[in-house]
Amino acid sequence: MTATDAMHLPDEATEKARAVRRDRLFSRISRLDPYLNLVALGWVSPLLKIVAGDNPSVQLGELWRSLGLPALGISLFLALWALTAPMVQTSLGTVPGPAGVWEQVESLYADHVREREKEEAFYLRQDKRNEKLVAAGKADKVKHRSYTGQPTYLDQIGTSLVTVALGFGIATLFAVPIGIICGLSRSATAALNPLIQIFKPVSPLAWLPIVTMIVSALSTTNSEMFPKSFIISAVTVTLCSLWPTLINTALGVASIEKDLINVGRVLNLSWSVKVVKLVLPSAMPLIFTGLRLSLGVGWMVLIAAEMLAQNPGLGKFVWDEFQNGSSQSLAKIMVAVFTIGIIGFLLDRVMMALQTMFSFAETR
Repeated sequence: MTATDAMHLPDEATEKARAVRRDRLFSRISRLDPYLNLVALGWVSPLLKIVAGDNPSVQLGELWRSLGLPALGISLFLALWALTAPMVQTSLGTVPGPAGVWEQVESLYADHVREREKEEAFYLRQDKRNEKLVAAGKADKVKHRSYTGQPTYLDQIGTSLVTVALGFGIATLFAVPIGIICGLSRSATAALNPLIQIFKPVSPLAWLPIVTMIVSALSTTNSEMFPKSFIISAVTVTLCSLWPTLINTALGVASIEKDLINVGRVLNLSWSVKVVKLVLPSAMPLIFTGLRLSLGVGWMVLIAAEMLAQNPGLGKFVWDEFQNGSSQSLAKIMVAVFTIGIIGFLLDRVMMALQTMFSFAETR
């Protein structure tokens, strides 16, 4: 070995060590990809790889596809909207552009802040009054009243989320067990399939009058915690959203490898143990696909149900603004449209995250 070769050995070893570290770093970044995509941050991965020393041209191309193209699409949409909106005249005036809609976003938030300040001042006055009564020895006259101000836009968003959560939860409690039974039993499938096919396409507008009459007949008093309009909306969501989960659960259970079922028979497992240990883990990807579809359907159905049932959520907000007919009503309705879409997107992402956690399915 020459002196020159000996001098090159440390350099080669250093380069190999760097290459190993770089490969490990790229592997860690690649493992992060599904989770970044899950929260719509897939564009972060190319940036991390560029910082780690990967080929910049390749990663810049990925960054353009994951961030540049979506940003370009949104920019073109906003530009087209701003250009064409003044050309459309309605009974409420011209269609508002992006700036007009954003102005109403700020206005609705300011209304929410003012309403919370009024609520805080109301309870502060009540507390001071009660303290004076107690100090004067008139504790029997102390009263605690709840604030009865109008719900703000953010309050209505919260009401809609609670309503869809209740309806979706009830639908899941019914749909998953029935789907498992249908998937495991051909007789149950034959008996229930006609009912599923009949009721699955029924519109929420058809269910709503029936639900309204039944709820009104069963509930003679209007609870402050669960008003009739809230129950009507939640039940309507349940009736319309349970079918995707039921069908996908049955399909997932029916497609399980027969060897798994035979293993359960050989081991003499009870029906409940077989379902928990063998059936559910294998059918989980399709079950979550059904849950995602059901949640999307439930969120869409909710808006129509709240409009007609007058449940104080986003649907009622849209209806009230439509009936109001002020110059700002159309912009506020468009704010609600974007809110509904963004919340629907976030709910779908939440379901994707749960699917990744519980079924280890590949995130797309």
